[in-house]
Amino acid sequence: RSSVRVLCGSNWSLVLQGQWMLEFYAPWCPACQQMEATWESFAKESEGLGITVGKVDVTQEPGLSGRFFVTTLPTIYHAKDGVFRRYRGSRTLEDLQGYILERKWEAVEPVAGWKSPSSIMMHGMAGLFHFSGWIR
Repeated sequence: RSSVRVLCGSNWSLVLQGQWMLEFYAPWCPACQQMEATWESFAKESEGLGITVGKVDVTQEPGLSGRFFVTTLPTIYHAKDGVFRRYRGSRTLEDLQGYILERKWEAVEPVAGWKSPSSIMMHGMAGLFHFSGWIR
């Protein structure tokens, strides 16, 4: 059983409370497939780290990937009480753990207010991505 929390359009707002690491992936993406075992291991350690580890399948959730303005895969975000930061570090288990344990996220500039996934602007972007997926 996976320790990774699956997020979708109806429950994504869970990331607005507490501390999260969130991966946006696609099942067909080789880099995402390569990272899957590491992400699962990271999730198994999450309780000891005081975080929740989640994932979003961009092929199933175009609106949610639009809300976070995901343009490359995999994309990882850190969220703490509604403040979002893009994780750009190494994809090793040690580096992911260190990012949390050593509070390295504090040195990363948060996503600007208007680009924040919870902003009105990104709510509109989510609608656009969802609509474009529906058209396709």
